[in-house]
Amino acid sequence: MALGQQSDQGVSGLALPVILVAVSLFVLMAFETFQAVHDRGALADQRRAQEPTVQEAIKLRQQLETLAGGTAKLAAEGDEGAKTVVDQMRRQGVNLSPPKQ
Repeated sequence: MALGQQSDQGVSGLALPVILVAVSLFVLMAFETFQAVHDRGALADQRRAQEPTVQEAIKLRQQLETLAGGTAKLAAEGDEGAKTVVDQMRRQGVNLSPPKQ
């Protein structure tokens, strides 16, 4: 056996493992890319599904702030019931302040 034949067998002996590693990496990257795209779509769907709930929460918060501001304004004007509510809320750690003009 000549020296040239041994080096050819060494190169061809490495070709199959190198090809398998390259194909494996390609398949892994393709799978990871597909998974990332799928997850991104699922997250976008979740966000769209939550949007009506978020809008309702914003609306409810605005109504609550309006109600709290009105109660604080009445308390500042001397209404006893409103003062009682403001005092109870303050004891619970919630400060009601009149709306800014």
